Amino acid sequence: MKTDDIQSRSDDQRRLPHPLIAAIPLVVLIGLLAVVITLFGSDSLSGGSQVALLMGLAVCVFISMVFYRVPWKAFEQQMMETMGGVSITVLILLAVGMLSGSWMVSGIVPTLIYYGVQILSPQFFLVSACVICALVSLLSGSSWTTIATIGVALLGISHALGISEAWAAGAIISGAYFGDKMSPLSDTTILASSSTGVDLFTHIRYMMLTTTPAFMLTLVIFTIAGLGQGGEDIVQHISRYTEGLDAKFNISIWTLLVPVLTAVLIARRVSSLIVLFLSALMAGVVALIMQPHILSEIAGDTSLSTAGALTKGLTVTYYGATGVDTGYAELNELVSTGGMTGMLNTIWLIICAMCFGAAMVASGMIESITRVVISWVRSRLGLVASTASTGLFLNITTGDQFISIVLTANMFQKVYEQQGYEPRLLSRTCEDSATVTSVLVPWNTCGMTQSTVLGVPTITYLPYCFFNILSPMMTLLIAAIGWKIKRRT
Repeated sequence: MKTDDIQSRSDDQRRLPHPLIAAIPLVVLIGLLAVVITLFGSDSLSGGSQVALLMGLAVCVFISMVFYRVPWKAFEQQMMETMGGVSITVLILLAVGMLSGSWMVSGIVPTLIYYGVQILSPQFFLVSACVICALVSLLSGSSWTTIATIGVALLGISHALGISEAWAAGAIISGAYFGDKMSPLSDTTILASSSTGVDLFTHIRYMMLTTTPAFMLTLVIFTIAGLGQGGEDIVQHISRYTEGLDAKFNISIWTLLVPVLTAVLIARRVSSLIVLFLSALMAGVVALIMQPHILSEIAGDTSLSTAGALTKGLTVTYYGATGVDTGYAELNELVSTGGMTGMLNTIWLIICAMCFGAAMVASGMIESITRVVISWVRSRLGLVASTASTGLFLNITTGDQFISIVLTANMFQKVYEQQGYEPRLLSRTCEDSATVTSVLVPWNTCGMTQSTVLGVPTITYLPYCFFNILSPMMTLLIAAIGWKIKRRT
């Protein structure tokens, strides 16, 4: 029996493609994406990127089936397993679409913008936005929920204050992913600790050694950068926004009951999907009470009775694109939403990315490339660097942070054990790389979702997500120093 097992493992190793061959689909994908981005620009997510992913998938399947005799059934099974795991993500995206439309039309986001521009200083907006998102995400355990709610409102405030949307999106995302990473309620935090067999709070405490310095540096950068924001015409700019919002929406502090009730649901640890859906329903009720004139305008059908117009307007708000005329073109763009329809391109892209990642796993190409990375490990710094680079690599190739965390943990668990390092070093490195860099990859589920929700392309906000960039660097610095890194005898 042991001989058969050895023979089976030997056969598996022989079936793995050479690393240079395994890199071909990636090279094709990157080349096609570069062409698509050049040709389509910000519209590349509307279909071009999906075509590039499917072409990369086709190259992977062709090489594997023709030259390595991998049966189609293996690809089919892996795709089914992968798509099953992403089904909740699709539902969350649809719920986010409902929430973004209803929070805007009901007057919740306009009210937050109306008061926010009068309270927040342009000079300290970036650091304030980062801290606010960090606290909300820490309490909710979800960067997605944070960005879809308070993040959207903060981005609107940044427009009114005349602050670059790239800087604002970077501050929002940096704060949201710090809280997500450090929260005991976060699914990625729980996944990283459980995948490596580390106690959850041991994992969180150990992450503080790299995460706290990275976040402090991030706050320093945003504080310094914010000092140059704003200008002499900022008062007039804010005045146009507040007048336009007040003229079109019924601005009322009562609309903020929905964010408060949403916070209560989050504090009671209700599932993110349920929180988003209930919050959208509550916002719909507020829209019926506070903004019936806007719902009737959205319905656009004078033949309907009042009840019929309101019902149609609210339904369109949930599923379709909405526009409100405030009298200012810039403000009109800000308060327009896409509803669930606006999420369809993102869902389409996620499906294509998941299929490509599944094909790379089923073909053994990811394992082939990863084995080369592991073979380079010669030191503590090399081990941590290999782990971090694998997390980033898997975010790029599989398009999903959960797959990236699990695969990275599984691939390196025995290596850490053999070299005598504590498993908490592996769990921390997985989070410092796979979790935070996912939002920096345009075709990753996180990158696609946040760019869609905020309306800012991933490439645009990427250079300003300082926490997400500094986290992997900090884990390498700490590994080089060896601070609090112990080896078993």
